[in-house]
Amino acid sequence: MRAIPFASKNRVHSLLTVMFILIFSLASCSQQPTYSPPPQAGPDVIIKTDQILPETPLFFTYRQGTKSINFFVIKIQGKVQSFLDACMTCYPKKKGYRSEDDTVVCRACDQRFSVHTLEKGIGGCYPIKLPGREKKGTYFISIAAIEAQADKF
Repeated sequence: MRAIPFASKNRVHSLLTVMFILIFSLASCSQQPTYSPPPQAGPDVIIKTDQILPETPLFFTYRQGTKSINFFVIKIQGKVQSFLDACMTCYPKKKGYRSEDDTVVCRACDQRFSVHTLEKGIGGCYPIKLPGREKKGTYFISIAAIEAQADKF
């Protein structure tokens, strides 16, 4: 059996270290974001509308077994709307959106959308609409509606 010279051992160790860091970095960059769980009451997720800042998405992660289903609520011109943190184009990458000023930005393809156009957006990289209803200062989203979208996560 032939011994590996000391310099070669250091080179192999360095190469393995670099490979480990690279793999770890790539894996962590592709992880789905995780947010606070939404409050629930009965068959609904419930969000107090006074907690939602105007034109600023408020993100949540609903857990269904091992799945994490991300969504956000947003208040635009006094009206609350809800969307999945996913789109029909990029959802397989499971990166979702980030908020910048009065836009949401797809983390996968970097497309930007004004929060004022979200309600009218259809297909492509627009966030997928999630039905909800507002009543007396509370916004309700059916848990069944959220769970029906689990295939996007």
